[in-house]
Amino acid sequence: MIRFDKVSKSFRRHEVLKGVDLFIKPGTRMALVGSNGAGKTTLIRCLLGEYTFTGRVEVDGKNPRSSRREILSRVGFVPQLPPPLKMPVGQLIRFAAGVCNADPARMEAVTERLGLDPAAIRRQPFVKLSGGQKQKLLISIALGRDSDILILDEPAANLDPEARHIFFQLLAEKQDQAVMLISSHRLDEVASLVNRVIEMDQGSIVLDDHVEDSDLTSRLATTLTLRRPQRAFAKAIAEWGFQPDDDGQVWNGHVAGPDRLRFLGVLSRYAGLFTNLQMVELERVEHV
Repeated sequence: MIRFDKVSKSFRRHEVLKGVDLFIKPGTRMALVGSNGAGKTTLIRCLLGEYTFTGRVEVDGKNPRSSRREILSRVGFVPQLPPPLKMPVGQLIRFAAGVCNADPARMEAVTERLGLDPAAIRRQPFVKLSGGQKQKLLISIALGRDSDILILDEPAANLDPEARHIFFQLLAEKQDQAVMLISSHRLDEVASLVNRVIEMDQGSIVLDDHVEDSDLTSRLATTLTLRRPQRAFAKAIAEWGFQPDDDGQVWNGHVAGPDRLRFLGVLSRYAGLFTNLQMVELERVEHV
């Protein structure tokens, strides 16, 4: 249980949080959305005990400032921007596991599920990895341990579609016992991952809405039929792992259920090119 009670935070004379009241119970997957400067990051840092503030923040009745070590031991955190760490990947995994008394092998197992071979990059400095590799490693450190509070800032931004599907499965394995705070600038990027939406603007909560729970593990078999082949479309859809027929007019592939809106957003750029789009999930057929 997480509670924010009349939480305010100012930097010099600028009030970033303005008396925020918020109650979050276990099993909540909450989207925290809003533009830059809305107060999302400051709210998260208050929860992590990084800032002083007026008002009260509690995690199961405990103050994240005075009980910071205990609370952080329960938190899995994926930042939006990877830290510029120069230590080798193997050392980073051992260090992260040691901080929270976790098994490094569990973190490496998650890395492998996401399609990244930890042995192949063990000696590479973290800062030298690609954006996607850094994201997979940070997710592995956050999810490859016992944590019942997950704070994820644009967590799937640099992942390929297959890795995103595995990431959604990993979240599903924790969804019943954990609180998840998923921060994003865009609701459509995270809408299918959550069952509650909090929108912030200028330091205040302007929307608190419960939404329909979705299946994080679902997958849709998808067939696209085109009027004619097009090179730009072929490049875009190939990034999702789709394969064409011999004429390049029919494309087949799979889309993770939580990625449905994101996928349709990509397709919208080529709307005039389609004659048919079919998505099949668990014997249910959807025509768009």
